[in-house]
Amino acid sequence: MDKLMTVQKNGSSANQNRFQDFPAWSSWIDTMFSNELPALMMSNFNTGMTLPKVNIRETVDAYFVDMAVPGMHKDDFHIDLDNSILSISSEKTKEHQESKDNFTRREYGYASFKRTFTLPESIEENKIKATYQEGILSVHLPKKEEVKQKPARTIKIS
Repeated sequence: MDKLMTVQKNGSSANQNRFQDFPAWSSWIDTMFSNELPALMMSNFNTGMTLPKVNIRETVDAYFVDMAVPGMHKDDFHIDLDNSILSISSEKTKEHQESKDNFTRREYGYASFKRTFTLPESIEENKIKATYQEGILSVHLPKKEEVKQKPARTIKIS
């Protein structure tokens, strides 16, 4: 809360906000993290990769984890399964060298992400497959036979 101080002006008292020239703390923090900090600290160290968007869908036979990661190659991904925890990660470094007027400029980039998912016991872990096509990494998680939903049927009364 801003403190008010009393200032004497021509023999009378007046309340004056001594912090009026400073921005509000919350707006300063918002400005710093939305504008200045990423541009200042990340401009030469990041290739622009953010945490990829994920869509999880279910069919009668399986679950699918679809991840939007355009501009990558299938060899850029590491997919691991450990105690029903599925981990999808990527780590990529980039070096660019440019020579101009007897001056060599080198730029380095680094990008990485890791997403983890806890799988239900109903997954047939030995049959998990992954594909990468047109910027979408898709992990196919087949269900065990005993948990697949059976089609509805009508039972006749005898």
